[in-house]
Amino acid sequence: MSTYVYGITRAGRTGLPQGLTGIGDPPCPVRTVDGAGLRAVVSDCPQELRPKRRDLLAHQHVVTEIGRRAPVLPMRFGSVSDSDDTVHHVLCEHSGRYEEQLEQLTGRVEYNVKAVHREDAVLHLVLAEDAGLRTLAEANRAAGGGSYEQRLHFGESVAQRVRDREDRDAELVRETLAPLAEKARTGPEHAGCFLNLSFLVDESAAGRLLTETGRLEKELPHLALTVHGPLPPYSFVE
Repeated sequence: MSTYVYGITRAGRTGLPQGLTGIGDPPCPVRTVDGAGLRAVVSDCPQELRPKRRDLLAHQHVVTEIGRRAPVLPMRFGSVSDSDDTVHHVLCEHSGRYEEQLEQLTGRVEYNVKAVHREDAVLHLVLAEDAGLRTLAEANRAAGGGSYEQRLHFGESVAQRVRDREDRDAELVRETLAPLAEKARTGPEHAGCFLNLSFLVDESAAGRLLTETGRLEKELPHLALTVHGPLPPYSFVE
């Protein structure tokens, strides 16, 4: 049976909770594989591995439990090796690289920030900022709603102003929060939000990041920021 890998840490510093289980149905017991002073946290891998919600949460739970006890290089969901022996070989072969990354991540956590606009508030804002849009709106209203072409033109104009505002607000969030982090990375596009950023933060600086996020939301009521963290530093492991 193949071996599923959750994360890599230093050997001798990771006491896993008794009875910890991971992916699979029934959940597979978690174990460790050591090599060159490093330790991989692993389990058996089900024959059919799919990104089901239960398994995604189980993967994150195991990585989080490791991270509570020691710096960890978290693996992405679906990291599978042929066997425990192969995992041991990889730890030994790449020990220098893994040690360097563990040193860089010691005392650091990841925070993910996603930004969306509150629809009614941002529409009110772009109309307040653009006299041309207000003129179009008044003309359509005076014409009983306007023709199909007029309504279409107005809708396209509003949509463009909202996209422009998304660009401006994305840059504002980035410029405000990035200086508080050691690293920042843009995540994949996420349905419903116009900004998906991850920050690598020293644990002692996390409070400042959260404070600034709250300040931005208070000063810009059309902006909604969702913060997830602290997280294992998935976005900053090469």
